[in-house]
Amino acid sequence: MAQEALHWLAIRPDGTYVDATAGAGGHSALIAALLDTGRLVSLDRDATAVAMAGERLKNFPQACVVHANYSDLNQVLRDEDIHGVDGVLIDAGVSSMQIDRAERGFSFQEDGPLDMRMDPGSGPSAAEWLASVSEEALAAALRDLGDVGPARRIAKVILERQRAGRMNRTGDLAAAVRDTLDFVRGEPGEVRTVFQAVRIAVNRELECLRRGLEAAVDVLNPGGRLVVISFHSGEDRVVKDAFRAWSRLEKELTRDGRVRSVRGPRLRLPVSGPVTPSEDEARLNPRAKSAKMRVAERRAAAAIEE
Repeated sequence: MAQEALHWLAIRPDGTYVDATAGAGGHSALIAALLDTGRLVSLDRDATAVAMAGERLKNFPQACVVHANYSDLNQVLRDEDIHGVDGVLIDAGVSSMQIDRAERGFSFQEDGPLDMRMDPGSGPSAAEWLASVSEEALAAALRDLGDVGPARRIAKVILERQRAGRMNRTGDLAAAVRDTLDFVRGEPGEVRTVFQAVRIAVNRELECLRRGLEAAVDVLNPGGRLVVISFHSGEDRVVKDAFRAWSRLEKELTRDGRVRSVRGPRLRLPVSGPVTPSEDEARLNPRAKSAKMRVAERRAAAAIEE
């Protein structure tokens, strides 16, 4: 949805923009090409992505690439001496280049180490996380992050195999799900959704998304745009709920329930619902089929004290 992203960001040649999830640098290169005296800060939590994006942007002096999680956007911009931006793009979730590399451990289609970390140098791997999580917490993660129906049954088998030393490879996790649902003909859909849920939990993706959205709204100049692309219902729900809350009056209450202050809406929604891929893009890029893009525009700050 690159062209849709550029359209809704409304790039100005002299503006300052953030690509909060640079990946291989595709979106960043398109933004940078539209800038003259403006600036672009691209960031990614994956060092491999940072290197790839840096190579792609090397001929754009107005762009820089930073190795950072977008939940830390405020600090990144302070380090760059930037105090306000005119647009932020967040393309949430895992990237194709991560899925396609078996050694990263994101995909059940090829065997590899059970890692799944977007930043391999930070935090526990998926195998380490599964070694520390309780059956109850794992079942909750499968339900909440993957919409997995037989979550408790699958969690029980996964942790039984983990305790037996049989949960170190992506093939081990996929086999645990398949064997739990051996009555299903063909590949159970739960294999994909279990991998999704574990990946989101390992990378704290929804927590980072919430923090990243808050940071993006904080740094936007009045009239600046926030464009967010999500790929599953959990991500889209976080974005939709945040945009809805920030586009209404916000009331701060005292302990006894009286209104202490009222702040005007921080956001305006230029398009009320999600923008979805065209039929042509969905056909050419099947991974884009589930994408939803939501757009918000920063209003000028307004607060009324009572």
